[in-house]
Amino acid sequence: MFVWTGLPALTIAGVIMLGAAGEPAAADEGLFEQDRLTGDWGGARKQWQDAGIDFGINDTAETLSNLTGGVRQLTIYQGLLDVSLTLDLEKLAKWPGASFYIDGYQISGRGLSKNAIGNLLTVSSIEALPSTRLHDLWLQQEFLDRQASLRVGQIALDDEFYISQYSAGFVNSTFGCPDIWSTDLPSGGPCYPFATPGARFRVAPISGLTISAAAFNGNPAPPGPGDPQVRNSGGVNFLIGEGGFLPIAELAYAFDEEPISSTRLSDVKLGAWYHTADFPDLRRDTLGRSLADPSSTGLAATHGSNFGAYFVLDKMLWRRPDTASQGLAAFLRIGYAPPDRNLISLEIDAGLTFKGLLPGRELDILGVGTSFGRIGYARHLDQDEVQFTGIQRPVRDYEAVVEITYEARIAPWFLLQPDLQLVFRPGGYTSAPPPAPIGQPIPNALVIGIRSGITF
Repeated sequence: MFVWTGLPALTIAGVIMLGAAGEPAAADEGLFEQDRLTGDWGGARKQWQDAGIDFGINDTAETLSNLTGGVRQLTIYQGLLDVSLTLDLEKLAKWPGASFYIDGYQISGRGLSKNAIGNLLTVSSIEALPSTRLHDLWLQQEFLDRQASLRVGQIALDDEFYISQYSAGFVNSTFGCPDIWSTDLPSGGPCYPFATPGARFRVAPISGLTISAAAFNGNPAPPGPGDPQVRNSGGVNFLIGEGGFLPIAELAYAFDEEPISSTRLSDVKLGAWYHTADFPDLRRDTLGRSLADPSSTGLAATHGSNFGAYFVLDKMLWRRPDTASQGLAAFLRIGYAPPDRNLISLEIDAGLTFKGLLPGRELDILGVGTSFGRIGYARHLDQDEVQFTGIQRPVRDYEAVVEITYEARIAPWFLLQPDLQLVFRPGGYTSAPPPAPIGQPIPNALVIGIRSGITF
């Protein structure tokens, strides 16, 4: 049975906070016009912001149900409470161009991909083990008339790199932090729910052009067996040099300036990354034989580094006249990594979004997106195993997902998002676990669900 349990709890929490905060909003705003559920706290919130203190609470809750396919049928609830604090140090301490940011997560529930589907392109961007963890913790200094900035501290890779402004609203995780990173990098890399120590430099030498470069610790969890989210359960390991380093650079150019707010509605990005750690070969042993060969040493050959590149294109295809951003937009993201040391060697994400499709629903967004992840040389290892053992089994080749989603903006602080996903060849077309018959692949899955987002 499909039951959404998140919204009632969130609504109750919101009512409690409203009562504790005093006035729910400014005198000229009603509940469904104010930016945040708890309003302006009787004017206190604006006073804090004017003084340089901005406190934020965002809650995402969802129920997802695997109606058919996958490893088993299951309905799950999961939630993510994100609490943040931003300090404007110029206002607080007369430190020009400086700011401080910290945020943390309270993650609850259990993930559908991990527990019921067994796929690579995780069906939810908030899926993670239940935990309370620190995420970002950084200090930023702006200079050159705010055209350049340096950020140092604990930083997440998917905060600023490989970002599409039109894919970020989808529920599937790969439209946020791409699974070519979260699958291929050690422990999933510094992507949700992880952040790692690092530094980022960004400069905008001319209008529309931005150059970014960063270096991160190469592995967000210390070495050891088991889930890396357990090995770094609170996000406070602060590892430096553990598992190598991960430098990255990105060149971005924004265009299509809209006339109302001067926001640029289209952009193109080129990026490249390099990882200094050792990565095992996914097919060959130290003598060059297949790891499936009975005469193999059983020890995978080692590659002394890893690398990849990506391309992102966001384009406003049609903007409704006399509006800031309503209309039809498209996105395309392509990522590549060497197939001999990466499970996913090619990922292609593409989709369309339409903001304000229905009359009177100017802020709602309808999205249709698809993602394709090609399996690297691990597919050749599967072929080798069939050849050497004579036992037929699925040969991994790719995984794909199609998502249809609708963000209904009920109020500036509240959205509801029905969602449907079709998952093709879960796990890249791998064998289903027992009690499924030997050699039977995991069936394609149909996932439906609903997500809520509340800004307190």
